Amino acid sequence: MSNLCEDTIEQGTLELLESIGYEIISGPEIAPDGTSPERKDYSEVVLVSRLRNAISRINPKVPEVAREDALRKVLRLENPNLLMNNEKFHEFIFKGIDVEYPIDGRVKGDKVYLLDKNPLKNEFVAVNQFTIIQNNKNRRPDIVIFVNGLPLSVIELKNPTKEDATIWSAYNQIQTYKSEISELFKYNELILISDGTESRIGTLSSNKEWFLPWKSIDGTSEINNGVSQLKISILGMFDKTRFIDIIKNFIVFKKDGKDIIKVIAGYHQYFAANRAIEKTIEAVSGNRRCGVVWHTQGSGKSLTMAFYAGKLAITPELKNPTIVVVTDRNDLDDQLFGTFASCIDVLKQTPVQAKNAEDLKEQLKVVSGGVIFTTMQKFSVDELNAKYPMLSDRENIIVMADEAHRSQYGLKARSVEKNGEVGITYGFAKYLRDALPNASFIGFTGTPIDFEDKSTRSIFGEYIDIYDVRRAVADGRTVKIYYESRVAKIGIENDVLAKLDAEFEEVTEFEENYKKEKLKGKWAQLEAIVGSNDRISNVAQDIVNHFEKREETLSGKAIVVCMSRRICVDLYDEIIRLRPEWHNDDDKLGVLKVIMTGSAADGTEWQKHIRTKGKRKELADHFKDSESEFKIAIVRDMWLTGFDVPCLHTLYIDKPMKGHGLMQAIARVNRVFRDKPGGLVVDYIGIAQDLKYALMNYTSSGGTGKPTYDIEDAVNLMKSKYEAMKDFFYGHDYSKFFNGTNIEKMDVIPETLEFILNQPDGKKRFVKLALELIKSYALSLPHEEAVKIREEVAFFTGVKAALYKNTEISGKPEDELNSAIKQIVSGAVRTDGIIDVFGEAGLEKPDISILSEQFLEDVKNMKYKNLALETLKKILNDEIRAKFKNNLLQEKKFSEMIENAIKRYHNKAIDSAAVIQELIAIAKEIENAKRRGEELHLTEEELAFYDALSDNDSAQEILGTEILTEIARELTETLRNSVSIDWEVRETVRATLRVKIKRLLRKYGYPPDKQQIAADLVLKQAETISKEWIKT
Repeated sequence: MSNLCEDTIEQGTLELLESIGYEIISGPEIAPDGTSPERKDYSEVVLVSRLRNAISRINPKVPEVAREDALRKVLRLENPNLLMNNEKFHEFIFKGIDVEYPIDGRVKGDKVYLLDKNPLKNEFVAVNQFTIIQNNKNRRPDIVIFVNGLPLSVIELKNPTKEDATIWSAYNQIQTYKSEISELFKYNELILISDGTESRIGTLSSNKEWFLPWKSIDGTSEINNGVSQLKISILGMFDKTRFIDIIKNFIVFKKDGKDIIKVIAGYHQYFAANRAIEKTIEAVSGNRRCGVVWHTQGSGKSLTMAFYAGKLAITPELKNPTIVVVTDRNDLDDQLFGTFASCIDVLKQTPVQAKNAEDLKEQLKVVSGGVIFTTMQKFSVDELNAKYPMLSDRENIIVMADEAHRSQYGLKARSVEKNGEVGITYGFAKYLRDALPNASFIGFTGTPIDFEDKSTRSIFGEYIDIYDVRRAVADGRTVKIYYESRVAKIGIENDVLAKLDAEFEEVTEFEENYKKEKLKGKWAQLEAIVGSNDRISNVAQDIVNHFEKREETLSGKAIVVCMSRRICVDLYDEIIRLRPEWHNDDDKLGVLKVIMTGSAADGTEWQKHIRTKGKRKELADHFKDSESEFKIAIVRDMWLTGFDVPCLHTLYIDKPMKGHGLMQAIARVNRVFRDKPGGLVVDYIGIAQDLKYALMNYTSSGGTGKPTYDIEDAVNLMKSKYEAMKDFFYGHDYSKFFNGTNIEKMDVIPETLEFILNQPDGKKRFVKLALELIKSYALSLPHEEAVKIREEVAFFTGVKAALYKNTEISGKPEDELNSAIKQIVSGAVRTDGIIDVFGEAGLEKPDISILSEQFLEDVKNMKYKNLALETLKKILNDEIRAKFKNNLLQEKKFSEMIENAIKRYHNKAIDSAAVIQELIAIAKEIENAKRRGEELHLTEEELAFYDALSDNDSAQEILGTEILTEIARELTETLRNSVSIDWEVRETVRATLRVKIKRLLRKYGYPPDKQQIAADLVLKQAETISKEWIKT
């Protein structure tokens, strides 16, 4: 590496460009005073003669005078705003330049194009050391990429072996260029920065966090290790065909409030959209199922849809297709429509929203194509057994469904009764097929399709592309989401508790029109419990404390999700009672707002929270503004899907949620925003198990990476960084900063700076440690462990600053019924503050992977024995399901042990202290059982068969452990090689396996009288494990 320098990286990059057909030219050679000058002076950034020749070659039928007019327009981009100049130029690139010229006594309008439709017929040149002088500033970018004489890209390189020459120094260099040689960037489409190992792609407006890696060359695989990122970026993005495709079809100028942001597709968006185009072309002439694109929430799915739609519109095989974008809610329709409306340039047309079915039918008559937005609810029928009327039989209609996993897209028939008549109704997708019988369907989703969801697959097909959490976080497209359980303790009488079903059906997310049966049922009961006065008071206090502590180090926004509108309003009132200064009647002012719909029929106390659609839109924009006073929004179901607020860092959930709705909601906090280290989901209702099920579906669908991390992960990280910092300061006493006199405090900082600078590589090591500690501390607040070290973190922050400074919710009306329930239940509710169940348990993760001695001791000493019992019971059952899901005997054994202990407790055979002691003993036995595999040198699968074989005493006595382990190993191998799909329901296969098992048992002398029982047990065990085998 000693000979590796910036010039080596530059020359290597030029060689890569040359290998894909670029002409390589030295900047000094074509300089005004060079040997082959192509510039009049050093302020000229366009190679004019090359551009003029390209315009003539590409537009031969346009008169020269018009071509020259187009050339002048390109060269005279004179808006004082650089980004607006760049946007205008980009319009020239993909639309062409409007020109007029006289012909046969009239003026003809025409277009002049700057790029040939055939990418390979354009001229690609890479120029290194291209000196530019503007306003007496002399700058020389490393490599400038010219296409037809236009400087479309800048590549800035740094030396990987030079400590201070990082990729971010290349970023800073680009910022200097934008300021000092802005003329070059009027024509810039994309920027590549690299230090030879790490490389990032961005645009003229990209902040540091939006310079991101390009990790694939051709989209067939993602390359992470063993190949230079610079090489992947050059071969992946700068391939001539891809480069022109990206510039023409995958760049968009989005309006973000008052600002314009230039966005370029990520590699996952680019390759997914193009693969979707290929699948669509196949589907139109085939089964009309294009497939599903699963791109995790926050990774730019809506933009991927827009890029796909834009390129689809110009795909010749589809002959001006009409794209029907379908959502399942009006607010989602508006949100996605807003995204598309801001992408008119990339769409090459203006999207429209269908007012109703008739309007949609009229729009579909436009044979020249278009992009039409509609909702699933427009495809509904009033009559039973009805068929939706056909709206169009065209074959080049593409139905693009957002969140394609939703049940509304189903085809399934169900029997219903209406006005005494029994008939059949279907899912909306069936009626959509009736309306558009020849259309092709493609789905986009931010969460995976359920493994058992055959309906969605029958409509859309299989996955086209998956971009999961692991990839999104690794690429910097999203931040990690952390989970914190702060479950509100609800003490409730047993007769009331017995009425509540833990597996209740969630009331519809989309409307708050409670059906009579639901009001009579468990949801209303639970809503009344959750919304009891004492509990709301406790939750409000905890939210205030929690948010204020987080705000100490992490500026941003929070959303609180409640079960009902009534709870939303009550919670608002209680928080305002605690913090009256957070209220303001003016929507533009105030920290706290309730976002909900309603009507004039709602009570007067609700009216101040009910706003028009327009007012809600204004509030949404206000909330998205990171600098606005509006910090906390209380919602029931609004703003939980498709609502992007990058500065949102905390989601407080006090509403039962599950499945896709839960996954969509928690993803609100995963957006990248400046140096936001992560998002936090705070659980007040107990969604841990539902979150676990949602994550299980996520991984079974092919997703990788953890969608959420427990807050304890952040705390443990903080602790380790804190200890590392303490180690760094070993031998240096800075305690006087906290307990010394003012004079002594003044001396601590310079003494500390001196200590740092006296350490080997001290400044770099300290700054790295300080940044890591501050980030993990910000993630951990308001955890008590973070509060403990608050003062020291403040000290380290101050030292870092000084270092930089000195060295660089019956027939009665709904409100009456709900009030009655509330009064009945409130008498049974006892709320004693907020606790963190998992925190008190001393466990690191919600799925409970560690049962520590300290935790068991904490449970034994807990003041609330019923809570301790319920907590321990839940934790143990979760642990058994997680650890012994493939071991039937162990799962049955431990489940029965817990069930028997709880049964004896309920029968008053033992008291709470005794049952807790028994459960603790079971916990220890579970821990020991988890280690048996290691002790026996058996895998988890082998151990499951070992347990099946050793389930009778005679086998253990006759054969012993060593022989049984050998049988288990051979049995596992035999079964793994013999099972196939559906083997468990094919009797011939089962019989064959049974023979193999018995033969093996006889071989090792297994007791003959026990062989049939053992064989049956082994087969039953195999049914469980083989599902995993077949997957792999």
